[in-house]
Amino acid sequence: MNVVHKPILLDELFARYQPFLAADYEAYKNHCLRVFNFCRVLAGEGASADKIALATFFHDIGIWTDNTFDYLIPSQLLARKFLEETGKVEWIDEIEAMIGEHHKLRRYEANSTWLVEPFRKADWIDMSGGLLRFCLPDDFVTDVLYAFPNAGFHKKLLALSLDRLKTHPFNPLPMMKL
Repeated sequence: MNVVHKPILLDELFARYQPFLAADYEAYKNHCLRVFNFCRVLAGEGASADKIALATFFHDIGIWTDNTFDYLIPSQLLARKFLEETGKVEWIDEIEAMIGEHHKLRRYEANSTWLVEPFRKADWIDMSGGLLRFCLPDDFVTDVLYAFPNAGFHKKLLALSLDRLKTHPFNPLPMMKL
């Protein structure tokens, strides 16, 4: 299993959205590259790298574009707009599900042919710092984590979580689903 360092579609999207990400550019880009690599291996041969790249890029982007920690819907809307502009409307439901369900605690079972479940697992691998692995080889997970340093991504999410807790004590993590 080789680590992919520069998926073309991800690079194009990051170039377009760099002003929104500002100081968090490297942190979010590395998070996306880790999730992309984990997902493509979990999904197996034949999985669409472009679908994985699109969902990966857009899954958390609403944090920065809409300045909110309740970011799933803004992220889905940006993905939808991109898919409509690029003529990939047939991917909308799957990409929106990948984004909307990526923090689901339980297995996604609604459509087993979609990439939602491998994407959900990939994000959990990254969010756990590799403690969760979902049967990925230890050396591959370690190689990906080493290739794309955290660069403060999880620290940023912790700060956003604490800020959200102060203003929404009964809904501090709106993206979480059972």
